[in-house]
Amino acid sequence: MDAETKNMIWGQFGAAIDMLGNAMRACPDELWYDRSRTPEFWYVAFHTLFFLDLYLSDTDVGFSPPPPFTLDEMDPAGIMPARPHTKEALFPYIEHGRSKCRRTIADLTAAKAGQRCGFDWLDLSVAELLLYNMRHVQHHAAQLNMLLRQATNAAPSWVRRTPGALHGGTTTV
Repeated sequence: MDAETKNMIWGQFGAAIDMLGNAMRACPDELWYDRSRTPEFWYVAFHTLFFLDLYLSDTDVGFSPPPPFTLDEMDPAGIMPARPHTKEALFPYIEHGRSKCRRTIADLTAAKAGQRCGFDWLDLSVAELLLYNMRHVQHHAAQLNMLLRQATNAAPSWVRRTPGALHGGTTTV
């Protein structure tokens, strides 16, 4: 896959991740932990990061999120974490996802892009899974921005493109 296409994908996927992070940073503690709202802000942020991580993996077989997170999010019964995850716990997870996303896009070849993804419940190619994953992140970033607007009458601005080119899988934003 050519560098221009990879940079275009990264520019938009990275922007979706940036918007998620901006919403998390803008969230006041009282909204972050407000159990009277469904869905809870912290949970939407965690759910988004978990599936960002999962869908950037080749398969769910052997997948393990970084500590302190578990595979409970994949339980069909919908097990909620025992206690809310703090912003401090989720910010390293967003950086983990951002780095993994950069590496995944940087390492993408035309042959790999056309292969079927390794998730039984998704009949998608690897390239389409990247777009699906980006849409999932953006969907929940928008949901969090809506919650922010409802609670505080403010939300972070739109991110048009993430700053910086992809440059392989090693640069940081």
